[in-house]
Amino acid sequence: MLLAYAMLAILSFRGIRRHHRRNAYTDYAKVLYSSISPGISVIAPAFNEGLTIISNVRSLLTLNYPRFEVIIVNDGSTDDTLQKLIDEFQLVQVDFAYNERIKTQPVRRIFKSTNSGYDKLLVVDKVNGKSKADASNAGINAAAFDYFLCTDVDCIIEKNTLMYMIKPFMDEEHKKARQVGEPCPECGYVHVIEDNVRVIATGATLRLVNSCEVDEGTITRVRPPRQLLPRFQEMEYIRAYVLGKMGWSMINCVPNVSGGLGLFDKEIAIKAGGYDHKSFAEDMDIITRMCTYMMDNDMKYAIRYIPTSQCWTEGPPNMKIFSRQRTRWGRGLIQLMSIHRKVIFNPRYGKLGWVVMPYNLFFEFLAPVIEFAGILYYIYHAVRGEINWSYALILLLGVYLYSVMITTLAICWDQLTHRYYKTWSEVLGLALMAFLEPFIYHPLIVFFALRGYYFFLTGKKSSWGNMQRQGFGQKKKVATA
Repeated sequence: MLLAYAMLAILSFRGIRRHHRRNAYTDYAKVLYSSISPGISVIAPAFNEGLTIISNVRSLLTLNYPRFEVIIVNDGSTDDTLQKLIDEFQLVQVDFAYNERIKTQPVRRIFKSTNSGYDKLLVVDKVNGKSKADASNAGINAAAFDYFLCTDVDCIIEKNTLMYMIKPFMDEEHKKARQVGEPCPECGYVHVIEDNVRVIATGATLRLVNSCEVDEGTITRVRPPRQLLPRFQEMEYIRAYVLGKMGWSMINCVPNVSGGLGLFDKEIAIKAGGYDHKSFAEDMDIITRMCTYMMDNDMKYAIRYIPTSQCWTEGPPNMKIFSRQRTRWGRGLIQLMSIHRKVIFNPRYGKLGWVVMPYNLFFEFLAPVIEFAGILYYIYHAVRGEINWSYALILLLGVYLYSVMITTLAICWDQLTHRYYKTWSEVLGLALMAFLEPFIYHPLIVFFALRGYYFFLTGKKSSWGNMQRQGFGQKKKVATA
């Protein structure tokens, strides 16, 4: 694990530098005003989101992109979510050619606005599917465009997100013109033949909106969360996305694209079966199945990653909701390893079989088990007086300082990508959490992961649960979820 994190730190630094170099020569206005920009369907499932639904839908409707639609899937809400949408956006029921390519719970009605200012908005009302996956699949069925961006309706997305996230797909389309020997759609020239790789998904960094200043669905001031638990999560997210996934992206081994923000090739997603409504880790599952589909059909693929933060979401505000979230993640991970066990160490699946899945097996799935067993083993030998404490303390100190260093590097890489925090005191305050993580936050992660494994093995029922949103739509108010 020490070697893996060192490798990821180096790779992510190189990836961030390369991203900066390429962005320096990219004119995104060409994407914004181009007539050949691919259409994107923005899909946002909603269940009992009446508190924030209006401001968040308005935010999605103001994204900067020439061709997109916003599909809100009301997943059988029991509050006033749907009625608020109908009243605010002047919605009426319409006849719609809904093609159920992925099986979902029944769709009741589909709404469009009578106001031409909301032409991009489509609202799907369906029977509750007891999962975000089922609602997302309904959105995919209703999507008109070849690419879909899946997000949460409670998230705040940067205005230029669609332009940034579609670029890897457009870059690959540029290469397709080279392979078939046709004029390139961007420059008009016929290029030499190169190997073609199909980009099937792109992801970007997520951050917590907790304690940020928000004005009508737009982040006006980024701050680290004030509360202890969300602050630990912010640190964890930066390390996982900026250092982890950015590093994996450099060798085309991104393990998953977050359910909070991911752009997908709709054709491949549908052929892979869409989201699994029974999965507790639907974001990892769909990426794994899309990758296995590509490999089973002898097609080269790539998953790209963008180091800049494009999405802000509310983190669990208290231990009860946090425990429910992380238990579900633990249950989803063991479920994923069980379903896709045939891929592990299978040479047919290339990097997926030899790198991605083994890493998930040993350093994600088995890590909590090994740590817990190691602690018990350590205590046993300590009681028997069989530990050389001089060497043991040196070893523990080395591992502790290494973990602090890795987290600090991730925060530095994040600041290198974009200075989201305006003062160094905010950066330092977040970096100091790395010193407390091994004693406070990490034991919680291990415990809830093991709890999720136990629930899976015993077949105990559990649900996705309600995040109990606090809302962040008022001007100059602090979202302290």
